[in-house]
Amino acid sequence: MSPSMFHPDEQLAQDLAGFDAVSGNIYTAMPDQHREFFAHLPYLFVATLDERQWPVATVFSGPAGFLRSPDETHLRIVSPRRADDPAQAALYPGQPVGALGLDFSNRRRNRVNGVISRTDKNRVEIVVQQSFGNCPQYIQRRKLFAEPSVADPIEQLSSLDDQARQLIQQADTCFVASYAHGDLAQGGVDISHRGGKPGFIHLAGETLWIPDFRGNRYMNTLGNLLAQPRAALLFIDFARGDILHLQGETQILWQAENAAVAGAERYWRFDITSAWRFRQALGWRGRNVEFSPATLRTGVWLNHAENQF
Repeated sequence: MSPSMFHPDEQLAQDLAGFDAVSGNIYTAMPDQHREFFAHLPYLFVATLDERQWPVATVFSGPAGFLRSPDETHLRIVSPRRADDPAQAALYPGQPVGALGLDFSNRRRNRVNGVISRTDKNRVEIVVQQSFGNCPQYIQRRKLFAEPSVADPIEQLSSLDDQARQLIQQADTCFVASYAHGDLAQGGVDISHRGGKPGFIHLAGETLWIPDFRGNRYMNTLGNLLAQPRAALLFIDFARGDILHLQGETQILWQAENAAVAGAERYWRFDITSAWRFRQALGWRGRNVEFSPATLRTGVWLNHAENQF
């Protein structure tokens, strides 16, 4: 594979992880199967940058067909935007953007990265510069059920409350937004999925410790974090329909002497700098979780294991 598919810090992350070669496909336009996949989704995870150039993330939801692809280089989101959602408010023409489509019914996921070309009250259009699929590892299957959303105002959290802490500590799924090398064709904003057994993320005060399991070896997220340690985390409360958003600074631990979590190849920490929540913001709920085979081969964080680092 040509190294030009990856920006310099993705290549550095691959080297630090000890990878001899990385294979796969990153396209400059969406293959037909990706376009068809997005068109059937009822939600889309999206990341961009706020006015401080920090990553922010959000979720758009709608009936099947609210995502449209008029051609192979454009993905259109037809959905109203919340004015009080910092991520949705930051989506305007010229902004870098990353989007992740994930089907919880079959563990399939595809990503696009690019730039916003146009917006209006109920539309955001992305010019696609990178399009690629990801393996289904660590994605938990869920049955989704329609539930009415509630437009409760944003809750700014000066620190994590009990509900937020419980959501993080019991999470089996989260999403991470990162950004680096926006001046390069291989760079930009990225949003990626992370999954594991409940307890795979350790919360100590206002710091999260997150294991990095074996994946596609692209190192998109960790490569971005090497270049720019700012990141955002998005947690979904599948029972309540809440969205919890965290911003923070990261540090990658490439060589942990002992495995705090079975299956982890490395770890990264996330120190929270800001947090907010939207209650009952999603028009769907997820139930009947089925852990992926890859997830079942991993472990959970050992108590006070962060002390070993």
